[in-house]
Amino acid sequence: MKEKYAMKWTTLLAAALLLGGCATQGKKYDYSAFQQSRPASILVLPPLNGSPDIGATYSLWSQTTLPLAESGYYVLPVTLVDEAFRQNGMTAPADIHEISIGKLRQIFGADAALYINVKQYGTSYMVVSSETRVTASGKLVDLRSGATLWEGSATASTSETDNNSSGGIAGLLIKAIISQISDTLSNRGHAIAGITSSRLLSAGQPNGILYGPRSPKYLKDGSPTP
Repeated sequence: MKEKYAMKWTTLLAAALLLGGCATQGKKYDYSAFQQSRPASILVLPPLNGSPDIGATYSLWSQTTLPLAESGYYVLPVTLVDEAFRQNGMTAPADIHEISIGKLRQIFGADAALYINVKQYGTSYMVVSSETRVTASGKLVDLRSGATLWEGSATASTSETDNNSSGGIAGLLIKAIISQISDTLSNRGHAIAGITSSRLLSAGQPNGILYGPRSPKYLKDGSPTP
């Protein structure tokens, strides 16, 4: 009886692991709308900030141009876009995200707009460890048709390279405190935001954006190359 019971749970566990593996792999992104639109220029709107750090919006926003430009797109300069909104009394990202696509197209002339949401930003202290993490999601919308061309998310953290396995509990506590103070004073979040931005907006990765017309890989990427 016990053997049958054990075999039953072993089978269920194996099935659960198999299903979990399938869910982890995820589905291949549907690029049909992106391939039909093929935008050449992108307007990046100031990111919504869902974190406690007031500097998250400008930290991530300032680092979105490079990965998009390297992916083959013309990106409207962030400083000019910011000034244009300010001249029109628009300073809150939430209000800017509510502007109609027709109005954005009329003012900036871009083919698509990128809406970003910063979900995590900054350093957190967790008893025996200190971590700086930045997580963001993005949505690319065609300003000519209103169609959503692409959506994705990315995260980066200092824990990816930190080694907290030595020194005992006392050592871990001291290291965590020192790391938190150092990360806060040096604004390490800004550097991590750069990694997150690159992971989120660089073409050529699974389920990432497609290459733009300024890239030599343009129109050769039915889906992003591995």
